[in-house]
Amino acid sequence: MDHRNKPQTRRSLKRKLEQEFEEDKADRCKVPVVATVQTHQDLLRDVRLHVDILNSTFSFSEADRAAAKRSTHFLSELAKNEDIVNLIVECGAVPILVKHLQRPPPLGDGEPVPLEHEVEKASAFTLGLLAVKPEHQQFIVDAGALPHLVNLLKRHKDGCKSGALNGLIRKAADAITSLAHENAGIKSLIRAEGGIQPLVELLDYHDIKVQRAAAGALRTLAFKNDENKNLIVECNALPTLVLMLCFEDVSVHYEAVGVIGNLVHSSPNIKKEVLLARALQPVIGLLSSSCLESQREAALLIGQFAAADSDCKVHIAQRGAVPPLIKMLQSSDVQLKEMSAFALGRLAQDTHNQAGIVQNGGIVPLLSLLGSKSGPLQHNSAFALYGLADNEDNVVDLIRTGGCQKLQEGEFIVQPTKDCVAKTLKRLEEKIHGRVLNHLLYLMRTAAKSVQRRVALALAHLCAPDDRKTIFIDNNGLELLLGLLESTSFKQQQDGSAALYKLATKGTSLSSVDAAPLSPSPQVYLGEQYVNNPTLSDVTFLVEGKRFYAHRICLLASSDAFRAMFDGGYRERDAKDVEIPNIRWDVFVLMMRFIYTGSVNVEMDFAQDLLRAADQYLLDGLKRLCEYAIAQDISVENVSLMYELAEAFNATTLREACLLFILEQFERLSTKPWCARLIQRIIPDIRNYFIRALAKPVQTDSRQL
Repeated sequence: MDHRNKPQTRRSLKRKLEQEFEEDKADRCKVPVVATVQTHQDLLRDVRLHVDILNSTFSFSEADRAAAKRSTHFLSELAKNEDIVNLIVECGAVPILVKHLQRPPPLGDGEPVPLEHEVEKASAFTLGLLAVKPEHQQFIVDAGALPHLVNLLKRHKDGCKSGALNGLIRKAADAITSLAHENAGIKSLIRAEGGIQPLVELLDYHDIKVQRAAAGALRTLAFKNDENKNLIVECNALPTLVLMLCFEDVSVHYEAVGVIGNLVHSSPNIKKEVLLARALQPVIGLLSSSCLESQREAALLIGQFAAADSDCKVHIAQRGAVPPLIKMLQSSDVQLKEMSAFALGRLAQDTHNQAGIVQNGGIVPLLSLLGSKSGPLQHNSAFALYGLADNEDNVVDLIRTGGCQKLQEGEFIVQPTKDCVAKTLKRLEEKIHGRVLNHLLYLMRTAAKSVQRRVALALAHLCAPDDRKTIFIDNNGLELLLGLLESTSFKQQQDGSAALYKLATKGTSLSSVDAAPLSPSPQVYLGEQYVNNPTLSDVTFLVEGKRFYAHRICLLASSDAFRAMFDGGYRERDAKDVEIPNIRWDVFVLMMRFIYTGSVNVEMDFAQDLLRAADQYLLDGLKRLCEYAIAQDISVENVSLMYELAEAFNATTLREACLLFILEQFERLSTKPWCARLIQRIIPDIRNYFIRALAKPVQTDSRQL
């Protein structure tokens, strides 16, 4: 897998080297303890002393070998402290440590080697610790370390078996791991030096620790290096690696699954060979390993296998991978959850697996991971849910468990996740019909109240416009949403208001304030030139002491109020001058201009007074124009007053605009002390609004054609 946290990976590698070195304590002679507190000069003196000793002890002499062993051990102890590593390198330790990777020239034929393998082992270990710092990797390689390290890997062929030899081979493999770590050039050099073949052979070595070290080196060499991958496979490593997957020692199967994971990554052909080598079942078995790292690698590998082809996805599920992957989603380890969600996401793209993941309880943990602070974990979970939503058998379960709300309300970190969630909601929306819709309506009638509300909330956002009446009037969905709005829970009120607003604006808007209205009764108008024109005038209005010249025929055609005034039994019928109280001159002029022309520019300064006049004189067209103008000025601060204004003059359009504004801006309004009273007051109007609006046939918005 791709190591996302490089410093942490390097620290892990250093800890591994140190732990393995501690395992050899029984085989080592006592080494002087390095003082924990030393000055820089003291350290400099000590390091130079031991480098000088190594420079003067490259021989088969028993005394020299013992001195060299003590010095290499001393330097390895120091090298465990990363702050001292640079000092060791600067004192010239690297070239002499590389030299001590070799056997010194023998003193005579057949003479036994004193402390055989010990000096070479400690030198390899020290170089491995120095190589944990990337800046020293190439320097060590340039000093000629690689050929000697590869030769050390081959010492097992000498026929000698001992603990010292095992330790030497391990340290050589670990040093190669450190040198090659995240260094593409050195990985290729190791291949060129012939290092891969002996590492593959060591996978079958009798010592478990050697097997583990060899697998660790191969794992590093295979990462993002196609030539190394191909050579590892050509050297027939796969059969042994598959066997290692079944090994009880967790450190062995962890390294083995890591090698296979890196071999498979971005290599479809190798992926097929790994599957042919029967790796699938052992990898599935590792999903239940006691080793967290093995579980991570196995889950990642399952995800990579699942991308191969549809049949493989089915086989993975059939062989029992789904339950442990779902169990991993509830782990406290973020990376493990990320890898399991990745694998489930790949598996969920196959129709046969989608229902199985849901039946094994996958929906709830995947939904909960949408709230993670980890971007990759969020995205992997969203991708898995996207796959599950493709199967209409899962739609009801996704909605019943609150999936729609989780998807809508989630705060997603990266844009691809946002896009994936949007596509998932679109998939759900496309499946809300027929059998699925009937099942949801059944739940909305019979399930627990919490489930009924989740279904109603989801359908408000997802249903087709044609189905709104069936869902919300005929099956009581509207009352469920209104119940949420009346709740004492702010979250429920917020959900209810958002759903009602979505329901009102879904498809073609149910609101009548989206565009300025036309006059409801088209008629012939006298025209602008006759406004306040004494020519042919047969009636004069007195407003605020000013005369306004009018024409009865125009007034009679404009509204029932004027018809009653001039054609009924009122005194104005025969009066030449008619006094108009309670209307400002400017407002009266605007009202008359509308009567004469059928239109008027309603400015906010006059809108409310003009609305009052239009209501008084039953000028419905003017009234709607005023309502439209006032509705554009609705705000959080004045919506309560605007609603009262609409109530006072039976301004239906303005009232509906206020209702929609309250639903849309509920979160902002909720901070106002009068909000709760306002909500209780408008509930009947909201109910009546939706009953009336949803009963109308759905009309296609011409702008969408």
